[in-house]
Amino acid sequence: MSTCVATKQTVLSVDDSLISQQMIKRALDTSYRVLLADNAVDALSVIYQEAVEALLLDISMPGIDGFELCRTVRSLPRFKNLPIVMVTSRDTEADRQEARMAGASGYLTKPCEPERLKAVMGRLLPQSLDDN
Repeated sequence: MSTCVATKQTVLSVDDSLISQQMIKRALDTSYRVLLADNAVDALSVIYQEAVEALLLDISMPGIDGFELCRTVRSLPRFKNLPIVMVTSRDTEADRQEARMAGASGYLTKPCEPERLKAVMGRLLPQSLDDN
């Protein structure tokens, strides 16, 4: 009899709000390996060191904001197809449009219901189930 251990897909959440980070980690922790960064510089370091399969970005962060981080990640060939979801309190059509132009794959507004976040992640990161 062989044992198959499923490896959780890795998601990086980038947000300078500890409360938002805790909510995201709590919502996704059972299905995904959730890594946290509170700024863009740390986030870039993490995506090069870890096998990150999706990014969750806040827009409003000190220094490099989420739009700029999204554009930067998209400009790197290695991460061209990485799912990127903006998770932000900014809810204007202009922000949504800028996120699309920056290369975001999705856009959720805070406060975000955990089930909605799980649904979006499930759509962007379909999990392969091995029925051995």
